[in-house]
Amino acid sequence: MRSINRLPVKLRPDLFPFSSSIENIIFDFGGVICDLNPEITEKKCLELGFRVGDPTARGESQKLVEDLERGSITDSAFRKSMRKLFDQPVTDQQIDDAWNALLVDIPESRIQCLEQVKKHYRLFLLSNTNEIHYRYYLQMFREKTGYHDFSPIFEKTYFSCRLKMIKPDPGIFRFVINDSKLDPAKTLFIDDTLKHVEGSRVAGLHGYRLRIDQGEQIMDLFGG
Repeated sequence: MRSINRLPVKLRPDLFPFSSSIENIIFDFGGVICDLNPEITEKKCLELGFRVGDPTARGESQKLVEDLERGSITDSAFRKSMRKLFDQPVTDQQIDDAWNALLVDIPESRIQCLEQVKKHYRLFLLSNTNEIHYRYYLQMFREKTGYHDFSPIFEKTYFSCRLKMIKPDPGIFRFVINDSKLDPAKTLFIDDTLKHVEGSRVAGLHGYRLRIDQGEQIMDLFGG
């Protein structure tokens, strides 16, 4: 895979024939900027006695996660429901630790890439997330960069749990477009999940699926 070795850093025209028209880039967070490993969380949940392998329990827990990311339930309600669902007397901290375990790392190379790309494009962040994860990866980001928050890199950040909408709903993309006054024809959305990319295209954005399953990283999308 390519790495950034010179400046300036702009979208590669061989990957993006429309690159000369792009002024804004919206990035997903998990998988694109932050490495994820859901298997670690699944293992820790099993250690807590959560029967995540049971099809019925898995379906109900996934619904709880979706509600949490949509902001339709609180953190405390999520934890309480998980305890009730699996009938385990675990603490809030044990649940949070297991839930956050999937957030593995924010590689410095990606931060450096974004810092350079920011010189050429307006950058935004749009993530399906929840407050438990947000607090954890914000601290991770602070420790990695020394920044207080995401504002030194992203002009604005959008989180599903605060917008009460989740990707791939085209409505969440339209909200970002309207809120930041973006021209969809001049805006690229990058995500590692195909259905989210498809949702962005319905809203009129250019969408690109980052193939993290093939080792592709955001650095590979830009060149000098």
